[in-house]
Amino acid sequence: MPVTKTAKRALRSSRKKALLNKGITAALEIAIRKARKAKSEISIKKAISLSDRAAKTKTIHKNKANRIKSRLTKLLPKKSKVKTVSKAKESSKKK
Repeated sequence: MPVTKTAKRALRSSRKKALLNKGITAALEIAIRKARKAKSEISIKKAISLSDRAAKTKTIHKNKANRIKSRLTKLLPKKSKVKTVSKAKESSKKK
């Protein structure tokens, strides 16, 4: 257990962050499971959105989020591919 006042504060903070991150990853895993099972466009879009949000808050690594998105888009039919445009591509189009 922490001894100093600062260490106690850090422990409280890290516990809160761990709880928050666990909720985010649990929701993401459930969404991915549902998307793989249902293979519907709506469930896949939701899972992709959750993976982007988790990567944005650095709960998961950005490459893992991209890998999840890639695997999920392969489940979609050929016609209805979900558009995932990166910010770098958008900024280059504007110039």
